[in-house]
Amino acid sequence: MMRTSLVGRVILAGKMTLAGRLILAGIIVLACSGFAQDRPPKTPEATRAADLVELVKLDPTIKLDIRYAGTNNFLGKPVYKESRAFLQRPAAEALLKAHRELAKSGYGLMIHDGYRPWAITKLFWDMTSGFQREFVADPATGSKHNRGCAVDLTMYDLATGQAVEMPGGYDEMTPRSYPDYPGGTAEQRARRDLLRKAMESHDFTVEPNEWWHFNYVAWKEYPILDIPFSDIAGK
Repeated sequence: MMRTSLVGRVILAGKMTLAGRLILAGIIVLACSGFAQDRPPKTPEATRAADLVELVKLDPTIKLDIRYAGTNNFLGKPVYKESRAFLQRPAAEALLKAHRELAKSGYGLMIHDGYRPWAITKLFWDMTSGFQREFVADPATGSKHNRGCAVDLTMYDLATGQAVEMPGGYDEMTPRSYPDYPGGTAEQRARRDLLRKAMESHDFTVEPNEWWHFNYVAWKEYPILDIPFSDIAGK
């Protein structure tokens, strides 16, 4: 009501003063940005149709530790109803190559997150502020996770089945999350760097502030999606 009333008074005045034009422009911008936040942004650059693949169906030795399906995450509550992980098919196949390469060094991949519905990205944004937003995507532009082209992961020891230690923890919103963080032990840094080398050898790039987050190089070719896991056909 307040916005409509204000616009009406400006227009009905008959003379659109500079102040009036600025007020009207501000209202339009706010209204448009508000609407944009209610639905995924459009992706006219996308040229490929979605083809999401469930990772464990490619190779059951890929382990899952889907943090957002439980309480062990930065929100402290589950936001996924199912503990599953998906990527677009070419990204999933590239990930499988990295997984098999790491096996030669005695490690396997453990997945924390893959494709993420846009609504969850919006939830993360709405529930964070300040410095935390360095580590979450703006829903106005969407996330590479929303395109099915980003994966959060670590390594596990093939001999023990346990996740290895890295210089920082998953979703830890501190400088220890940076892929070039110089702290931690030499062994922790070596494992982090081994993971990065394997992923970058197979068409992924590391996120500048998250050692666990890797983006598939062709991410721009896929649309931003808001499909719940339960609606993804089994592949």
